[in-house]
Amino acid sequence: MSDLYKEPRSSDPFQESNDYNAPFNQPPVVPPTNSKAVASMVLGILSVVIPYLGLIIGIVGIILSSLSLKEINRYGEQGRGMAIAGLVCSIIGTLIYALIIIFLVIVVVVAASSGDSDIFSDI
Repeated sequence: MSDLYKEPRSSDPFQESNDYNAPFNQPPVVPPTNSKAVASMVLGILSVVIPYLGLIIGIVGIILSSLSLKEINRYGEQGRGMAIAGLVCSIIGTLIYALIIIFLVIVVVVAASSGDSDIFSDI
């Protein structure tokens, strides 16, 4: 009698059936998040926040974010938004502290070339 009755099958090729004939789909596989993207975002934020070391941290963040963007494109990982955020924050932090350091160097050079031996005597 089991030969006469055939159990219904799903027409969906992505559905499989287990021993109890209950159709199920495998859960979708989520690609992992690129760890360099996370690190570049953290370094980008730190490059804006930490004074004077932000220049060095920003350069490292720029390098890590560019490497992570290449890996994300190559392997299809997640974290593209974090890598872009890390790149933008790293560039901003690097520019801020580079401009501050350039300004301080100019002030010191102008103060040293002014000819006064006691520059801060009027203060």
